[in-house]
Amino acid sequence: MVEKIITLENVSLVEFLGPDNQNIRQLAAAFPGSKIISRGNEIKIQGQTPVIARINEILSSLIEHYHQYGQITDRTVAEHIAAADDEQQERIIASTPPSDVIVFGAKGGVIKAKTPNQQKLVDAVMKHDLVFALGPAGTGKTYVSVALAVRALKNKEVKKIIISRPVVEAGESLGFLPGDMKEKVDPYLRPIYDALEDMIPAEKLKFYQENKIIEIAPLAYMRGRTLNNAFVLLDEAQNTTPSQLKMFLTRMGPMAKVMVNGDRSQIDLPTKQKSGLIQALDILKDVRGIGFVEMTAEDVVRHRLVKEIVVAYDRFDEKQQRDQANRPVREARPYRSNPTDKPDAGHHPDARPEDDGTRELPVNHENI
Repeated sequence: MVEKIITLENVSLVEFLGPDNQNIRQLAAAFPGSKIISRGNEIKIQGQTPVIARINEILSSLIEHYHQYGQITDRTVAEHIAAADDEQQERIIASTPPSDVIVFGAKGGVIKAKTPNQQKLVDAVMKHDLVFALGPAGTGKTYVSVALAVRALKNKEVKKIIISRPVVEAGESLGFLPGDMKEKVDPYLRPIYDALEDMIPAEKLKFYQENKIIEIAPLAYMRGRTLNNAFVLLDEAQNTTPSQLKMFLTRMGPMAKVMVNGDRSQIDLPTKQKSGLIQALDILKDVRGIGFVEMTAEDVVRHRLVKEIVVAYDRFDEKQQRDQANRPVREARPYRSNPTDKPDAGHHPDARPEDDGTRELPVNHENI
């Protein structure tokens, strides 16, 4: 029998322990053979070492929940116990996983890299703290990145996942869309939710989101924060401005993993606005410690036609660039600083060979 004492600080004992210590008794009942005793602001745990470690983990998460929401209910205790049980089972499963498995899905399926470049992305994240993943639609950038984030959370490599996207309006202003801010921006973040729902059971995902263990938010919400002890993913980075992407990259804390995903062929910014991703690739290409992975049409894992579509558009873009490069440059018209100056006849667009560039103005007889 081993004993551990936890001291509660800045906590209302009545609100944390519940009436007649019911929250502590509920936690002790989940671990038969253990004892949890409350004396003053101290909680004494007695039991076998593995059990004490799990109880300590649940109490720590309950303390974090209390500091964030100000109360603990019997339902809160039950949710934290269930989450700890799920994580324990996942750790047992993950203790000897196949080498190519990233994470196990919500329904028991296996999620792993399907192409050589997807595997390069997995390896790059293992090696670097900041990785740029580039490639066309359908290459699995978002899905693989979310899987890597979930794996890092399940393996206790980070304490939270933070996923963001720039909100680029497409035809409608956010202010005119119905609902509150979350309802306005959720459609932009739907691909992230879809990936997470494939990898985490619904109830557990809800628990993670309610306790800010998984955050999904527009890029504007990142300003002023330090993102530490987290796996941070910026998706659709081609739609950031240079200042936005610089702001995001400088949020990176000392214990963070950061991924930046983008598709250079799908920039939705206004025509004259430069993409922050394009600029960053040029500025950061020689910085040591940053990984760059380029995906191609060969990595497309959606319908077979998607690959053909990507290739067709690439050919079209290349043809346009060639045509533009071969287009003759028109000679500029001479600038006339004084409207009374006569242009040279050879350069005036309407001048005939025998003209001197002047024109006789029509006479309005009504004004004479």
